[in-house]
Amino acid sequence: MELRINRRALVGLGLAAAVAASSMAALRTDPGTASSHREAPKILGMPQVDNTDVYAFVSPDKPGTVTLLANWIPFQEPHGGPNFYPWDTGARYNIKIDNDGDARTDITYQWTFRDEDRRGNDTFLSNKGPVTSLDDPDLLYRQRYTLKRITPHGTRTLVSDGVAAPSNLGPASMPDYATLRAQSIAGVPGGGRTFAGQSDEAFFLDLRVFDFLYGGDLSEVGQDTTRGYNVNTIGLQVPQKDLALKGDPERNPVIGVCSTTDKFNGGKYVQVSRLCNPLVNEVVAPAGLKDAYNALDPSRDADVAPLVKRVNDPEVARLLQAVYGIKAPSTPRDDLVQIFLTGVAKRTGPIKADLNSQVLNKDAGKLRPSEMLRLNMSIPPSKDPNRLGVLGGDLQGFPNGRRLIDDVVDIELQAVAGAALSGKLVPGLTDKVDRNDKPSLQSFPYIPLPSNVAVNQR
Repeated sequence: MELRINRRALVGLGLAAAVAASSMAALRTDPGTASSHREAPKILGMPQVDNTDVYAFVSPDKPGTVTLLANWIPFQEPHGGPNFYPWDTGARYNIKIDNDGDARTDITYQWTFRDEDRRGNDTFLSNKGPVTSLDDPDLLYRQRYTLKRITPHGTRTLVSDGVAAPSNLGPASMPDYATLRAQSIAGVPGGGRTFAGQSDEAFFLDLRVFDFLYGGDLSEVGQDTTRGYNVNTIGLQVPQKDLALKGDPERNPVIGVCSTTDKFNGGKYVQVSRLCNPLVNEVVAPAGLKDAYNALDPSRDADVAPLVKRVNDPEVARLLQAVYGIKAPSTPRDDLVQIFLTGVAKRTGPIKADLNSQVLNKDAGKLRPSEMLRLNMSIPPSKDPNRLGVLGGDLQGFPNGRRLIDDVVDIELQAVAGAALSGKLVPGLTDKVDRNDKPSLQSFPYIPLPSNVAVNQR
């Protein structure tokens, strides 16, 4: 099947809406499971392991590398002292790569954290004066981390004593937070870099979708609900060969990306969080299935009948028809199966002569369907990025990976409404939130610095 995109139909529409495209379901619920952006009941009490977003893109200033970002701990009010937002020292934070299409993890990058607390029992503060560097004696609490690269052939420690950038305590305590972040970026053997610390919440949307799809008449739009909040971010930038099958990105440039969190529970680590494509579990999965999704490994996705059913017949499409009269495309939805479970086999939008492959982001190997964020590393950074990604004729954007500028809620809603089939977007269906309030940075880790102004004062 070829997905059709009419680029002229996309220009100037400025669409945005915050509902998701497909949903997942799982076979069972483990007592330790939960996950992302507060969407699952059990995660409400475990924000430190709540994985909120994953980004994967060819680095714009270093095209031979890929940048992977994953966020945790949603809705951080900047002045949430006295403890602020440390990483969980009893958890493992993972970014996982499938580089041969079989839905099984081939590479795991794993971060674990430990405390370095010098406050003692005599003060409630995290600093005793302005902090100008990560080794400043005035900084009384910080965390260190270990980064490992795990493959079927063994485990290698890449960073043994990294320092996480602390929460932004405010301008009096940390007058130059940008310096602290820069100092926290550590080198990775082979030419990579890694970062762990607090960042701006870069995901932009109006969350009043939960009030009966923006009030039932699109009257509740235009409010970036996450504006001003922070998250905790793990970032990794590595050469493409470090991620590709057999170290050869030219042979097979497509990778699948997911992030998970394992929590130590009952004498063992249990997966409690999973985040691959954005919004999959948050909006569409019914309440009874949300916790179970987070314990599920992608290699099992194809065996879960409710998963295939919900991708082929998404609830959101039926709601749009019932509430707004937008006719749902005929089922089964092979277009959504490609976008969320297999990768897109046929390129959409303009095809450049220097790109030889006819595949957008479907793995060339023996494919097993699974819900993953897929990135074709052979597609170079866009000179003129379009927030609608592939639907806007920009092949480097979502659902081919995900950049910080990608308006994923718009793209997923339009996919549900059939835009990848018809080449036409639904005009006027918008939450009027088209971009983050902070621009992305020009170099790694790209995600903006955390805010230090209270949300209600912005």
